[in-house]
Amino acid sequence: MNFIFISPNYPSHYFQFTKRLKDRGVNVLGIGDASWDSLSSACRDSLCDYICVPQLSDYDSVYRAVAQFIARYGRISHIESQNEYWLELDARLRQDFNIPSGPWPSDIERMTHKSLMKQAYAAAGVKTARWALPQNLDQATAFAEEVGYPVILKPDRGVGAANTWKIRDRAQLTDIFNNSFGIQFIEEEFIPGHIVTFDGITDSNCEILVALSSNQPIPPLEVVTNQTESISHCESVPADLRKAGEAVLKEFGVRNRFFHFEFFRMDHSKKGLGRKGDIIGLEVNMRVPGGWIPDQMNYATDSDVYTIWADSIIYDRSFMDCNFRHYVTHIGRRDSIAYTHSNDEIRAHLGNHIVMEIDAPELAIPEIGNHVFLIKADTLEERDALVNFVIEKA
Repeated sequence: MNFIFISPNYPSHYFQFTKRLKDRGVNVLGIGDASWDSLSSACRDSLCDYICVPQLSDYDSVYRAVAQFIARYGRISHIESQNEYWLELDARLRQDFNIPSGPWPSDIERMTHKSLMKQAYAAAGVKTARWALPQNLDQATAFAEEVGYPVILKPDRGVGAANTWKIRDRAQLTDIFNNSFGIQFIEEEFIPGHIVTFDGITDSNCEILVALSSNQPIPPLEVVTNQTESISHCESVPADLRKAGEAVLKEFGVRNRFFHFEFFRMDHSKKGLGRKGDIIGLEVNMRVPGGWIPDQMNYATDSDVYTIWADSIIYDRSFMDCNFRHYVTHIGRRDSIAYTHSNDEIRAHLGNHIVMEIDAPELAIPEIGNHVFLIKADTLEERDALVNFVIEKA
């Protein structure tokens, strides 16, 4: 099996995907815009061959790199990046080289446009907030007045929280709309809730091999806007969330892939939307969950999702017991916030409850903070006490 992995060096822990494949005898071929010498030794060791292109955004150079690999090794079975930014590149390469093991451009539209995601949620029977695609300020204003301020304004095709705003009044809406040229916005009714996710891996029949949930008490937009610490709890999947998530899986036909579906759980009832505790569809992501969620899943289940993914590709099954066992929380602290306890004090107090500690990559700091702890606990009470110790303010 010849497997091309696009940009195997970024994020830095993505070598875990290529390593698991290579360990199972797959011929793993990398294409990226970083030089071979600049790759980490772990990344280099996980690849059988590598071609550096000037820019991954230069389709012709990436196309030629794939053609070179075919000339050297024969037919390619898979092309993946696991990176939301390159989903369309992956799809175009699959189509141009007739590789049927993943989405083609005709499939990718509703995986990358938020308005089409909303339609897919609706087709799966999952409620979403009211939304519109305003073509001008008058339409944007009319929608905001219909559903009431605040509203959320963000690019219909976008990655992460870039160019996303919580609009509180007409003046702010006018300012943002008139100074954001060339962006097709989607405008959404504000949901009084927090984000919960449905994350996992499927086989070729859309059957789930592993699934967990990430509970984010502070919405990512608030984290970025207010520069708070970021917190994400890895938990078992509640029944209502699993029901909604499985319906969306079937609607999209997710096969042999990671999935990362985002929902709101309402913190308060809202007329015309739902009651406290209801699940509301937000967005879908057809790639591995971001940040260190895969590692949280590993610690929560005492398994290895990188291996499960590789086995789904090669054997179309999992050989691991993936039951939920531990509560694992990501806490991203900010240098700009004065905390009661220093990093050294946290290490001393939490001890073996800390399963990972790392400085966040510069590009990720706005969304997750400067310094990240992953902590593991066996009960909710223990987890909450540990989290409160880490985030206690001076």
